[in-house]
Amino acid sequence: MAPLRVILLFQLYPLLLTYVLLQTVSTFPHKIPRLSLYHEDALHLRNNLIPKAIPNDFKIYYYNQTLDHFNYAPSSYATFTQRYAISSKYWGDGAKRNSPIFAYLGDEQSMEDDFKAVGFLNENAPYFKSLSVFIEHRYYGGSKPARSMDEALNNDILRGYFNSAQALADYAEILLHIKTKILALYSPIIVVGGSYGGMLASWFRLKYPHIALGALASSAPILYFDDITPQNGYYSIVTKDFKEISNNCYDTIRKSWAEIDRLASKHKGLSSLSQRFNTCSPLKNSDELKNFLELIYTTAAQYDRPPRYPVSVICKGIDGAPKNTDTVGRIFAGLVAYGRNKTTCFDINKYNTPSETDIGYGWQEM
Repeated sequence: MAPLRVILLFQLYPLLLTYVLLQTVSTFPHKIPRLSLYHEDALHLRNNLIPKAIPNDFKIYYYNQTLDHFNYAPSSYATFTQRYAISSKYWGDGAKRNSPIFAYLGDEQSMEDDFKAVGFLNENAPYFKSLSVFIEHRYYGGSKPARSMDEALNNDILRGYFNSAQALADYAEILLHIKTKILALYSPIIVVGGSYGGMLASWFRLKYPHIALGALASSAPILYFDDITPQNGYYSIVTKDFKEISNNCYDTIRKSWAEIDRLASKHKGLSSLSQRFNTCSPLKNSDELKNFLELIYTTAAQYDRPPRYPVSVICKGIDGAPKNTDTVGRIFAGLVAYGRNKTTCFDINKYNTPSETDIGYGWQEM
């Protein structure tokens, strides 16, 4: 009965997404901020939720993947090595019983960085006696058609094959390969993904319904496209998070952007702001500070979860400042509260070196 429950549970999801497929074929997604896990709360998540290596239950495999699935030019027949991982811990004789295959579709980072997400697969595997599969997204981690992301994107030919349509075709090939390899031709496949990976999961179900019986998309902005969702949709949600905690906190942050610019325009204004925000290096312009604060706020909202609830922490710092504290002083109080007073200065340039995710997703979202 387990496969039947899977069918009933997941068969409804794709029906809700049909409109998305029709509307997004020729449109461009908005630039959704990709928030690397480097702030205090995100570091807590990395240290406690993300394994440092591939879990022991999973075995790594390599597939000779086609570079271009849709054309017949000579370059289209080039191949690259793509990684995927399988856990058969609870599979047993699943091939004979047609037990389900849960496949996590990798997103914009390496397999090692993204393995926190397979927790969902592993938690459900004992109940469904399912096979857990993780497929790394092309051009990330160990699945690059070049030696590095930079090299791939600087190559006029390779760069054109770095898109979601090709990635979906990658997943289709590997999943069919796995079913053939383990003699599980009648095992239903449920694809799973989060954020961008969730978008891929929903699109995969729509484009390859003969392969995936269902899709589960978590935190997937599948409607975040031009002419469907307002361009400021993401930041509207961040604003809503702060406003729900405290109207005063929201008003203070809203006023602070103009106030920072005003102070920066004064004689020695940047030097004064550098001192007031205790930056590790002198500010070159007001945008450096505003971009840093924006990243703090958006990170806090995206990772607003226990035990700290960072949005609440920031607002408590802002609202709890002494009565006569000006707007900029209150913003700094919120920053100090968020940093837990554990830093001697705030390095606003510390994370300006782009990661593989920053570089890769920066190309994909253009």
